[in-house]
Formats: sequence, structure tokens, C-alpha cells
Amino acid sequence: MMNEDAVISVNELTKKFGDFTAVDHISLQVAKGEIFGFLGANGAGKTTAMRMLCGLSYPTSGSGTVAGFDITRQAESIKKHIGYMSQKFSLYEELTVWENLNLFATIYGMPRKAIKERADEAFRTLGMSDMRNVPVKEMPVGWKQKLAFTAATLHSPDIVFLDEPTGGVDPATRRKFWEMIYKASAGGMTVFVTTHYLDEAEYCDRVSIMVDGRIKALDSPAALKEQYRAATMDEVFRTVAKDAKRSD
Repeated sequence: MMNEDAVISVNELTKKFGDFTAVDHISLQVAKGEIFGFLGANGAGKTTAMRMLCGLSYPTSGSGTVAGFDITRQAESIKKHIGYMSQKFSLYEELTVWENLNLFATIYGMPRKAIKERADEAFRTLGMSDMRNVPVKEMPVGWKQKLAFTAATLHSPDIVFLDEPTGGVDPATRRKFWEMIYKASAGGMTVFVTTHYLDEAEYCDRVSIMVDGRIKALDSPAALKEQYRAATMDEVFRTVAKDAKRSD
């Protein structure tokens, strides 16, 4: 991949907590519009690495840019050009659908007029126009998931970070969510996703696998299955991570 195509580019990125090295000299590049899977067992360092990419934690050493901004010097600028969605969906249960969208769009710095226009468009696209005043706590899980993704992307970020976004939902809802991911990617948005579901790794353009703070494998799912003579990404993951020393 050429450097000029990369919206995420890190080199030898490292994070230490005292004598413990959580992220150990990782290097990777992610292109505009790419769906990039970031895999690893619990304790592998995924969350720590993602926090650095999101401008929420400073690296101990190494360098990198996200959306064209330096991760050590321009963290606040990075935050304005990315979206983030966690497994918990990052929603306020007591607020309505509209209030959640308005809140997150305001946090991301969208002008009031643009918020209303984009929110109205999102309601029509999602078929949620009659739900705008419904408290989030009353919504089914699948709708909460769609709303959380919409809240994370309403401001049209260059990159959206999805941290275990399909945890605890049924297979049909997961498939529908991945349709939203494909649509965002087709529109030029880069999707950086962590998941425990190895079948979802098959949906990614490329996948990295972290083991004990280091990236041990990085390529397309097809190339990784060929390299490790595996039929599935689950087999690839088990082979790559079989000697892992760290876990939660």
C-alpha cells in the first residue's frame, strides 16, 4: 500500500506502563475506504493501541498519523476527524433518539443546521422517523446498534473506530450492521474494527492479529488463510495466537 493512500499510518508504535509493554513496536497502514480488522485475544493490546490511534493516550515511543494528524502532537485534531463506537453502543439510555444524535453531533463540532439536516436524512434512511422522540432505553438492541453507528458517523468522519460493535447481538442483526459498514466504506469512510467473531474477519479487506502486544500477522483474509493453510479465519487465529502468554 502506498503511503499517500494511508489515513492511518504508524511506525514502531509502543506503549509502556512501568515495566509492562502493552503495545510493542507495531507498524501498520490503513487506506481510505478500507475495512480493517484489528484482532487479538483479550490482553493482546488492542484496546491500548486503539486509544493511541484515537488520540486518547500518548505513545511511549514510535510515530504515526491518523487522518493526517500527528498522534503525539495533534490529538485534539484527530478527535474531530474520527468517530468511535464501543460494544456498549455509547448511547445515553434516558435520552431520546433525537437527543442522542444531537448530543454526539454537537460533541463532534457540527453546526446546528447541519445536525438537523443530517439527522433528518439519517431518520429517513434508517426508517426511524417515527422513533425520534422514543427514549433509547425502550428500543430493541438492533435499533440501538444502528443508532450508535449513526451517532458515531453523523459528522462524516474520515475514520470510524468500532470496538467490538456486534458483541451480544444475534447473527441477523450482525449481518444488517455489516451492511451499514459496507455502505460507509463504499462512501470513502475508513472502518477500523475490533471483533471477537472470527467469521466477521472474513468481511474485512485486511486483518491484523495482535499477540502479546505485537502484530504477528497482517494481510487479506484470503492471503492469511493461504499462508497458514487454513480453511477459516478462526483456524488462522488459533495458529497465530497459540503461543500467546497474555490474556485477561
